[in-house]
Amino acid sequence: MQRQRLTITLKNDLISQVDKKIDGVRIRNRSHAIEYLLTKSLGNNITRALILAGGHGLKMRPFTYEMPKSMIPIHNRPILEYIIRLLRDNNIREIYIAIDYLGDKIREYFGDGAKFGVEIKYIKNAKPLGTAGTLKSAQAHLEDGAFVLVHGDVLADIDLVDMIDFAEEEKSLITMALTSIDDPSLYGSVKLRGAKIVEFTEKPAVNHHVSRLINAGIYIMQPEIFDYLPKIKTGSLETDVFPSIIKNRKITGYHFAGAWFDISTPKIYERALKEWTK
Repeated sequence: MQRQRLTITLKNDLISQVDKKIDGVRIRNRSHAIEYLLTKSLGNNITRALILAGGHGLKMRPFTYEMPKSMIPIHNRPILEYIIRLLRDNNIREIYIAIDYLGDKIREYFGDGAKFGVEIKYIKNAKPLGTAGTLKSAQAHLEDGAFVLVHGDVLADIDLVDMIDFAEEEKSLITMALTSIDDPSLYGSVKLRGAKIVEFTEKPAVNHHVSRLINAGIYIMQPEIFDYLPKIKTGSLETDVFPSIIKNRKITGYHFAGAWFDISTPKIYERALKEWTK
């Protein structure tokens, strides 16, 4: 990423506020802090997102007999509304939602997105296609630029502006958000070498060798991802696509420390109801 040196003059109290953003890890120095704050204010280079809101949600029955999993409420708002607010608050306002099972309930609630401050378009599939198949079905809408991909059952306190900045620095095909948990057996355990993901194990058996870093279900993807999906109609990104990309060292991990819940079981849902405060 090319940069130019500038000289600016700021009030002392403003400089103090800028310096508070410096943590030495994500925001390294005063110059980086100013760049971050400007990006946050002016907007990202990435302005589009795809939310995967399909699937039968079998593990969340009986809730999902009458609503898609992404519409399950947390403090009187559906999970999907929190995701849309996260995208909007990080200047990502062109949103595609992939729907199938009971998807009309999502369309009825969110409409064109205007009342939520975003523009929503729907990609409707006749049946669940899996994460890879659903991404493939959205290719015509996303193949001309980078985009954010989010699983529709994820609650995350994550700074997407910072993640996008990180992705642009690393220049990987995929940047995968990572979080840490004690039991990775329900998810995809990730091993890193530097920032590059070198191993991804879907739903691993837990032992002392297993990494506690997991795939958080949020990605920055370059449009070249579709080169890896030429014949896919159904299937999983995690098992059918990521292994070959990881082998080529083209996935970077972005570790964030904020709250995270994957509403995949009633037990996790109960915990989210108690602990989610965003």
